[in-house]
Amino acid sequence: MTEIDHIDKKILRELTQDGRITNLDLAERVGLSPSACLRRVQALERAGVIQGYRAIIDPIARGVHFVAYMSVGLSIHTKAAQTQFETAIAKAPEVVECHNVTGAFEYLLRVEVADLPAYKVFHTDVLGALPHLSTITSYVVMGSPKDERA
Repeated sequence: MTEIDHIDKKILRELTQDGRITNLDLAERVGLSPSACLRRVQALERAGVIQGYRAIIDPIARGVHFVAYMSVGLSIHTKAAQTQFETAIAKAPEVVECHNVTGAFEYLLRVEVADLPAYKVFHTDVLGALPHLSTITSYVVMGSPKDERA
């Protein structure tokens, strides 16, 4: 698939809102026949535009009452130091997102834990035990008026 047209964008928007929508309902919403709609969805999947479907789970229902973003700076800026950090973070279940970014620090993490004491344990015993960390800054999430992550 080389180009996403306005119909594909409609399909993607609808699937983002409801990944379990039936093909019949999706076709109706985007103005296609069911067979044409199914062909387009399958083409988007084959092209890797649609990479999967996910359940959106209430964090409180799964015991997550504390969310923070953390900026992490490394003291050494080598590929080996980055690889070592990324490998360690990949093993940390508290980290649900890890982004290598540009700017004043190297990484932005999204950390989800049960409560403040669990966050302190992660901050001190997991993140604080990693080599080459120079800065850690925490941003505690107090609310999320808009969150479109799927």
